[in-house]
Amino acid sequence: MHDKPTPVQDLPEADLMASLKTLSCTNFKLRQLMRRVAQHYDVEMAGAGLKTTQYSLLSHVLKLGPLRPGELAQTMKMSASTLTRNLKPLVDAGWLELAPGSDARSRTVTITPAGRAKREEALSHWKIAQQSLNQRLGAGRVLALHVLINESLELLLPADTSTGTGADDE
Repeated sequence: MHDKPTPVQDLPEADLMASLKTLSCTNFKLRQLMRRVAQHYDVEMAGAGLKTTQYSLLSHVLKLGPLRPGELAQTMKMSASTLTRNLKPLVDAGWLELAPGSDARSRTVTITPAGRAKREEALSHWKIAQQSLNQRLGAGRVLALHVLINESLELLLPADTSTGTGADDE
């Protein structure tokens, strides 16, 4: 009978610190994983003519209703400049609309009927990508990954979360 490996979190602190010294850059490793995951989703989403980030934007605007770009950026944890850059092709395609807001200086982002249709078309592609990723990684690993990501996001909250800056760009 083979012994199961000891979970990392159960190792003595000295062993953990020694192991950390042998690792490469965490940022680099996370970016490698993110690129691989993004490629996985983007291959499937291409069937709907969208990038994954575009599908995410359409989904957020559909779910949240008309809202100011700043609120959307904050909700999606991205900078205002990244949001502006990502909105442009969706507005140009007629899937999202930037309309005047409640006062002369504000605007709102709204999904158009064509945007609703595009998002609905893309939903089946997203589901296929999600199910395929779950199958390749395994349910336990996907669940553990989500827990680890959520805990890490909480621990890495910027000191001032009200500005929306310093958030990860998509």
